[in-house]
Amino acid sequence: MSILSFIFSQTARNIRHSWSVQLMTTVTVTLSVLIFSFFYLIYTNMVEAGSRFGDDLRLMVYLDDAPSAEMKKLYIKNIRNFGEIEKITFISPDQAFQSLEKQLGAERGVLKDLTSSFLPHSIHIYPNKKLRNLSRIKVFSDYLSSMPGVSKVQYGHSWIERFSYFIKLLRFIVILSGTLLLFTTTFMVSYTIRLTVVARHQELKVLRYLGATNWYIKGPVLVEGFLLGFFGSTLGLAALYLLFQWIKANFSGPGFMNLFTLTFLPASHIILILVISILLCTSGSMISIRKLLRI
Repeated sequence: MSILSFIFSQTARNIRHSWSVQLMTTVTVTLSVLIFSFFYLIYTNMVEAGSRFGDDLRLMVYLDDAPSAEMKKLYIKNIRNFGEIEKITFISPDQAFQSLEKQLGAERGVLKDLTSSFLPHSIHIYPNKKLRNLSRIKVFSDYLSSMPGVSKVQYGHSWIERFSYFIKLLRFIVILSGTLLLFTTTFMVSYTIRLTVVARHQELKVLRYLGATNWYIKGPVLVEGFLLGFFGSTLGLAALYLLFQWIKANFSGPGFMNLFTLTFLPASHIILILVISILLCTSGSMISIRKLLRI
């Protein structure tokens, strides 16, 4: 009998003899991968949504009076001195009023008795991506507020700040769930393999005395760990995909969820999760066999 046929036949025998424990371990790996990948999926979608919103980020600088041609040049010079800016637009009250009418659409009738005189002159500033982080935007806003003739600066700082904190929380959850996945998977697989090895301890000793090489003894154990990692992570990712499709079908209508374009994990991330899960399970089986047999 060749070494490969022995390894696979012994692996099948081990699984048959301890199928209930193997099943529970597979379920544990599946749930661990599902929990981690679920939070990671949310995190990647939120980061992507944040980058899309960042593309539309602008600071609105409201002025006390209509800027002269010289003041416009001064504003542009001061603004560009702070950092790289993609676009600077001066908005008159008439332009702002027309924009407000478009935004109101069918409700524009509420503006029937009003004129543009209640709206201030403003500057719309679209910063470069290098400036699109919370700390830099805050500093930029303070800098703009200090310019002469500026009455107020708005950029949705409260919303950006809350979104930033939410992203940080998701990042922490992903790291925590990933750490738990590492320890849980390694422990459960190691424990499961240890039960199998203990049940066959005398048999493995006899094989060793008869001159069996390390691969004859370790091979079936490593294959078990590989299979637990492969099937557990595959089932976990398959469950995540079904959950993703259900969420997309039931929550992608008009409203808040329509603001986001939900996307599944890219193929490279899926492969990485599979590989890491398999390596963790195989490592768990290696730890178990080394500790018990000292070979």
